Amino acid sequence: MNKSSLRIIFMGTPDFAVGILRALVENDYNVVAVVTMPDKPMGRHGSVLQPSAVKQYALSVGLPVLQPVKLRDEEFLASLRTFETHLQVVVAFRMLPEVVWAMPPLGTINLHASLLPQYRGAAPINWAIIHGDNETGVTTFFLQHDIDTGAIIRQERIPIRPEDNAETIHDCLMQLGANVVMQTVDDIIAGTVTPVPQEQLVPLGSVLLPAPKLFKDNTRICWDNSASQIHNFIRGLSPYPTAWTSFRRPDGSSIDVKVFATKVEEGDMQTGTLDSDLRTFLHVGTAKDVISILNLQLAGKRRMDIADFLRGHADIADWVAE
Repeated sequence: MNKSSLRIIFMGTPDFAVGILRALVENDYNVVAVVTMPDKPMGRHGSVLQPSAVKQYALSVGLPVLQPVKLRDEEFLASLRTFETHLQVVVAFRMLPEVVWAMPPLGTINLHASLLPQYRGAAPINWAIIHGDNETGVTTFFLQHDIDTGAIIRQERIPIRPEDNAETIHDCLMQLGANVVMQTVDDIIAGTVTPVPQEQLVPLGSVLLPAPKLFKDNTRICWDNSASQIHNFIRGLSPYPTAWTSFRRPDGSSIDVKVFATKVEEGDMQTGTLDSDLRTFLHVGTAKDVISILNLQLAGKRRMDIADFLRGHADIADWVAE
């Protein structure tokens, strides 16, 4: 068997998955169909349906697209079987039931954007940066019952630089992941895969950190942390889904603020208090040192650099970050 005869079904949804699908298609791997999420209702009344990034790309290159609401649906399973697939490749999709991942004779592989077994879960790129790690990477593994726990096939690393954020690491890992997936498929074709159980990669005494899904309640900035911790938190969530805080005005009203970029400054200010020269900087007190906000967005307003923001807020030093 070679890559032109190996029949692959690709499963994924967001932009990250498109990079891997595109690499498979452009390098002449035999992708016979794509499975992705149903179109998402958009607009004021949900009257406009937005297809996933993967669907848009798949249609542009003429690939059949399946969009099951339920992965155990008999009609979907029957459709899946008609493709007589040898291997399934999953990137940023949903948790698959065994009836799906066990269907192809060569199994189902997943690409995960972390150095497994660290950061199992929905948001591995973000959490690696939030925790201040100096490296991350991608892992391919065979799917099994529990999420992100299957035996590892390949793993590659990249550094996390001080200037990186979630966007830059996302783009680097998408490119790296495309190469690792192709290498993994080549290994499977050649019969040279030797999967390694994840428990063998856990150093004695180490702590495995999860990568839970990000919601509004776990993306709020806690000013009781140190400036360094807050800086990592903000860049780990920038530009999406974005760290946020609430600024309380002297009259008691408040407004939500998304924070996209910061730097750490030496200093000693009361936690949550603001200081500014009203021209070039806005500092916020933390448990240790000071956060200088460089780029933000008030609710209902456009994203702006701090100098633009300060021109319209002469009383900012009287506000409090909460």
